[in-house]
Amino acid sequence: MNRTRVLQTVWIYVQLIVGAILGAISVVVFLVPADVAPQGVSGIAAMIHEVFGFPPVGIAILLLNIPIQYLGYKMLPGGWRVVAQSLFVVVLYSVAIDVLTPMVPPGGFSNDRLLNTLFGGLLGGISGGIIYRTGANFGGTSTIAMILRYRTGVPMSSIFLYTDTAIVVLAGFVYGIEGALYAMVVVFVGGMASDYVMEGPSVIRTAFIITNRPQEVAQAVIEGLHRGVTRWDATGMYTGNERSMLYVTVSRSQVAELKNIVSGVDEHAFIVIGQGHAAYGEGFKALKRAMP
Repeated sequence: MNRTRVLQTVWIYVQLIVGAILGAISVVVFLVPADVAPQGVSGIAAMIHEVFGFPPVGIAILLLNIPIQYLGYKMLPGGWRVVAQSLFVVVLYSVAIDVLTPMVPPGGFSNDRLLNTLFGGLLGGISGGIIYRTGANFGGTSTIAMILRYRTGVPMSSIFLYTDTAIVVLAGFVYGIEGALYAMVVVFVGGMASDYVMEGPSVIRTAFIITNRPQEVAQAVIEGLHRGVTRWDATGMYTGNERSMLYVTVSRSQVAELKNIVSGVDEHAFIVIGQGHAAYGEGFKALKRAMP
């Protein structure tokens, strides 16, 4: 194994450690003290502890994951290799929860339930984004989703929707209607934070321009913004007219200038502005090979 490969592997496990610890902090410091259910198996473990008083949340997470990870080992292609990193995260996450719990006051550091919910969801989402970015996951419902996707073809996003909905419903029985509503906030905030960590901020804009003067508009954009332009021939299905459609990617700060350039050449042009998270290639971020 060469030096680069070793450094990449070390970096992956550093991220796994950071993500697991941040996830544990979100549960121990913010969510459990506020009687708000975390997402996934962590939420089930927290509710079991709330109802029965045992086992500790971390141990419950570990126990619930044992059969799930075994199923992943038996049913997913790749077997042990697929669940190895997830097991590392699950064990570290579970241990960190039970180690940190005695250090936190029973009521947490804030009496504001909404504040705890927002910060718990935010920190949990950040930790999830860090973990998912490496190709691993927190086990539990993530492993279940991988199994069901492989066996049935159901998208993981749909499976997460079902599991998160089930957790919210259970939270309603354990923590009351308010608890269920706060659990929904955790799901929403956590999802947004996780996407942000994995994909980055939305800093680019994409534009589709339909114009009768494609050559002049494209040249003006190239000279004015120094951005490449792609052209397609398009047919308006309502009018039946043949027109040209241009596609260009610009930075967020260049949108106003783009509109001015296009309107200066063809005031009858039709523009649709979309947003993207990142662009790779000439003029934007360098396109690098992702770490394994």
